[in-house]
Amino acid sequence: MAEIGIGLIGGGYMGKAHAVAYSAVGAVFDTPLRPRLEMIAAGSPASAERYRAAYGFARAADHWRDLVADPKVEAVVIASPQTTHRAIAEAAFAAGKPVFCEKPLGASLADAQAMVAAAEASGQPNMIGFNYVRTPATQFVRQLLAEGAIGDVTWFRGEHTEDFLADPDTPANWRCFGRAAGCMGDLAPHMVNCALALMGPIAELSARVETVHATRGGVAVDNDDHGQMMLRFASGVMGHLYFSRVATGRKMGYAYEIHGTKGAVRFDQEDQNAVHLYRAEGPEATRGFTKILTGPAHPDYLPFCQGPGHGTGYQDQIIIEARDFLRAIHTGQPVWPTFREGLATARVIDTAFASAADGRWHPVPQI
Repeated sequence: MAEIGIGLIGGGYMGKAHAVAYSAVGAVFDTPLRPRLEMIAAGSPASAERYRAAYGFARAADHWRDLVADPKVEAVVIASPQTTHRAIAEAAFAAGKPVFCEKPLGASLADAQAMVAAAEASGQPNMIGFNYVRTPATQFVRQLLAEGAIGDVTWFRGEHTEDFLADPDTPANWRCFGRAAGCMGDLAPHMVNCALALMGPIAELSARVETVHATRGGVAVDNDDHGQMMLRFASGVMGHLYFSRVATGRKMGYAYEIHGTKGAVRFDQEDQNAVHLYRAEGPEATRGFTKILTGPAHPDYLPFCQGPGHGTGYQDQIIIEARDFLRAIHTGQPVWPTFREGLATARVIDTAFASAADGRWHPVPQI
């Protein structure tokens, strides 16, 4: 059993989640590689030292460049703002180190393209943090679709809706400035990735993107509050996606509904341990959606708990990500989702902005 030195950049919301994940992943999954919390960097040396003490890292870095260059840091985890992702990833790949990067891959399509190029030129393992698609429930839905459990799919509807900026009196904050921090840059990538994972490539789309509250406390908001896409997948199936940070009452509305010729399936992240499955079988009077509670029979559930219906949580998704990243490093084989999946998502988002600008249907460029 070998150790690997982890360097974490960013100690806030996602930084803490990754620190906890790398502390726990060896025990949960009995991984051949055991993470060692070697170094953490943050927005300032003082912040880095505070996070070091709180999370149990051996050392704090004055700057992320010091972390990337340190020989005891053998893998880099990026949990800093998306405007920093490209520079950090390029430096880490140049230093010959594997990289895990939080979504979105970069602050722009150009960033995402450059990061994929750097990753593939280096030959180093790389992954992107689309954590919600890793719940045991959604992994189970992927299996159901692959098995043809609901027949030929005819329709997909997905949303990622939250309400953290629903109140127009909420003061402006960092999320209100810059395209990368808007709803389409921040929330939309998760559900776009989900649609791609469950349904395959998107061939074309028509999108609308809007700012609902143009000012906050007298300060102009320069990015979007919500957006929607009508789309057609390469398979020919139609679909619709909606994203919002002003959806009053929604806290973690990562949800989808899929219809097929023999059934349907529904999922909502606010009830992340349940899948609702409809099978068009038996007498009409007894048909209906069945609520399936996840348990040891579902993907990646048993390592956390032996009890069906007891449930997994948000932090467990991040632990599953850590397991996958360590597996990619240990085996030298890519583990989905790689930076290429991040680029595919960025292409869809970029196409949506182009469609919103001219009101037309646009083809989505494929990688």
